[in-house]
Amino acid sequence: MSVAKYDSHGCGASQKIKLVLMPNTYTQIHIQTVFTVQNRASVIGDRWKEELYRYITGIVQNNGHKVLAINGMPDHVHLFFGMRPKQSLSELMQAVKGDSSKWINSKGFVRGRFAWQEGYGGFSYSKSQVPKVIQYIRNQEEHHRKRTFIEEYHDLLEKFGVPFEERYSFTPVAYQKNDVS
Repeated sequence: MSVAKYDSHGCGASQKIKLVLMPNTYTQIHIQTVFTVQNRASVIGDRWKEELYRYITGIVQNNGHKVLAINGMPDHVHLFFGMRPKQSLSELMQAVKGDSSKWINSKGFVRGRFAWQEGYGGFSYSKSQVPKVIQYIRNQEEHHRKRTFIEEYHDLLEKFGVPFEERYSFTPVAYQKNDVS
């Protein structure tokens, strides 16, 4: 049995809820999350991005899930994983973003303080879509030669029927060869 804190009213007052994995429970949950560096700063450097991806993979695995693909650009990350129903997506993403931010700052990979943008996009896929999503994530650099992150993100939101307001979207960033740290 797992106990999680739950804020039911958005007021910071937490309640504990129990997440119980029942015997004979079988799931197949594939989730892609997309999250950005705060202010969409292009600071994820070529020299350390693979180390970052390994670190994030470790966080996901330590929480009992399985990473299927991870890749990104200097200002954002795509993380695709098989999710076990023992933890909420928001709890996992809080761990991924919080722990990796602390790690990046402890390593001194960026000047100043590193932080991820608040929030993330989360999208679910069927088993038949898994190979295509993995390929898409592996080819991020190629995709972003043709389209911006904003175009990509808005397309995902529209494809999955997630309502959003343009005025709250991220501002565009021009990608350049990144050799930060």
